[in-house]
Order: sequence, then structure tokens, then C-alpha cells
Amino acid sequence: MRQFMDVVRAMADENRVKALLALRQNELCVCQIIEFLGLAPSTVSKHMSILKQARLVDSRKDGRWIYYRLAGDSGLCEVNGALDWLGKCFDSNSLSGDDEKKLKMVLCCGPPSCDHDCKN
Repeated sequence: MRQFMDVVRAMADENRVKALLALRQNELCVCQIIEFLGLAPSTVSKHMSILKQARLVDSRKDGRWIYYRLAGDSGLCEVNGALDWLGKCFDSNSLSGDDEKKLKMVLCCGPPSCDHDCKN
């Protein structure tokens, strides 16, 4: 029951859903997520922490960069079901036009050009 509630709470925020939708296309550095969402680094860090606690995302560190990706097949039915549901509810063009443009811009820049501290 607890895992189910963690997943539900994690997906109950528009910014976290946007982050999940962006991560469907690519693994993203935390700097890219900050730029995409247009939020303070501490806010994005908290959002990503909630998604990670719910096991919806995985992270890896590469030097000073932290990258997030959608969780792989975790074996947890709540997580797998939630990510499947997200995919069914939102097609590949599910971001708004402005969000899609922002994501493309962020993907073009890449982590080395980030101005934020990526040690979240």
C-alpha cells in the first residue's frame, strides 16, 4: 500500500508529470530539468527526490553531473503500472507547444553548457 501511495503522490504534481514526460524521450541532466521546468534548483531537486523515492526515476552520477531517466523494469507493479498509464494517457506529442520548444532547446544545449550547479 505504501508504494502505491508514494507513486500516486509523486504523480499528483504537474511539474513532476512534465519531468516524467520529458524523461520519456531522453535521459536528462538535473541542469536540463531545471532549465526545462523553469524552477529553482532546490525545487527541482525536491521534485526529483520525490520521483526517485516513488521509484519512478533512476539517477546516475557522471563526474559533476547527475542524470535522471525513467525507471527501468523495477518489478514493482505500482511503478510499472504508473509508467505504462503515463504512456497510454500521453502520446509522444503530449507536451504543450511551449514545453516542446523548451525541451528541444534544452536538449540542444547539453549539460556542459549548464549554468546551474548540477550536484543536486
